[in-house]
Amino acid sequence: MKICPTFTFGVGDRFACGAHAQLQAFIEAEKIGIAITPVWNKSHREHAIIGSEPQSTREAADLAVNELGWSGDYFLDADHINLDTVDRFVGPCDFFTLDVADDIGTAADATEIQAFVDKHPELTGTIAIDGLSAPLEISREQVEATAQQFLKATQKAKVIYDHIVAMKGGVDDFVTEISMDETDAPQVPAEMLIILAAVADQGIPIQTIAPKFTGRFNKGVDYVGDVAQFEQEFNDDLAIIAHAVKSYGLPETLKLSVHSGSDKFSIYGPIRRALARTGAGLHIKTAGTNWLEEVIGLATAGGDALELVKAIYAKAYENREALCQPYATVIDIDDAKLPVPDAVDVWSSQQWVAALTHDPENPDYNPHVRQLLHVGFKVAAQMGDRYLQTLRENQNVIAQCVTHNLLERHIKPLFL
Repeated sequence: MKICPTFTFGVGDRFACGAHAQLQAFIEAEKIGIAITPVWNKSHREHAIIGSEPQSTREAADLAVNELGWSGDYFLDADHINLDTVDRFVGPCDFFTLDVADDIGTAADATEIQAFVDKHPELTGTIAIDGLSAPLEISREQVEATAQQFLKATQKAKVIYDHIVAMKGGVDDFVTEISMDETDAPQVPAEMLIILAAVADQGIPIQTIAPKFTGRFNKGVDYVGDVAQFEQEFNDDLAIIAHAVKSYGLPETLKLSVHSGSDKFSIYGPIRRALARTGAGLHIKTAGTNWLEEVIGLATAGGDALELVKAIYAKAYENREALCQPYATVIDIDDAKLPVPDAVDVWSSQQWVAALTHDPENPDYNPHVRQLLHVGFKVAAQMGDRYLQTLRENQNVIAQCVTHNLLERHIKPLFL
């Protein structure tokens, strides 16, 4: 089992052009005493949309590490994979996010559920857990109901995990994450404990788990929900994980994973306080923010680069229904607040930057435009060499945007 460091930070690089600028943020963070490990993540869906292969992400990350002299750990994440999509990731990746959302709510065999409940009498009754405000009170019926909801998903995770090990020649030299965030309701503390007991039974050396939290984690914009409620859930999950590690022999490196959808600035304070108080680890993903910073960098550059941004927006606006459909559960776009392409065609560089930069205090910031472009990377992919060449021509200004965003708006608020 490859050991996952205490703090890992997932960054997306959809066009494999941002790894140097991203890594520079981690280098600058290290200089001021923030030790975090970069994890480049890119999903099967993103590769399919762009027409890329996981090996391209590996090559970009390796090149950046070698050329910038990074001596720390780094990983490549097969993000949200399942048994149907994992094979193409096995060679280049050393971090696997097992997405078992499709099996949540699908009941396992009744005899297996009863066997699980019988095996774990300690899950029934009053359970005192350090860090929780009150002991858990769990009935046998609750254990059965939770097993009916989640046991099948943990079994599927085991199947995927075993498949990866087999394809790697029997070697478990990677980090395993289980994602359970794409469900309708957050897992309460009792459910988290039961889930982790089931994961331990499966023999999966899980090192991060991504639960569902209350509120909306929309793409590219801030958290929408009750921050105090999130803080309570985050702290409860930390307590459950610490207890499960001691009780079920799970890896001591097991930590929470937050699939942020990028830019969840309002919950960074609660996360930072919890980590400082408990000494716990964290894995956080901000996948799409790099693509948006590329667009902001092009808008900043002006000239032909700005014209390309306008062309991307016009095409995204025209095809907004198709672009948004796959992300319907994680975006909230009001069509009435999307300016028509003719209106923004006369915008200056400064107007575009203001509209796209995530700064709610700026009256020109438009979260609807930002979300549309967040899911509009398919338009840039269809432009092929025109988009990539423009990235290369404006590499310096884009790199400044990418590095500054990661360091000043994400890393420092989370870890300082």
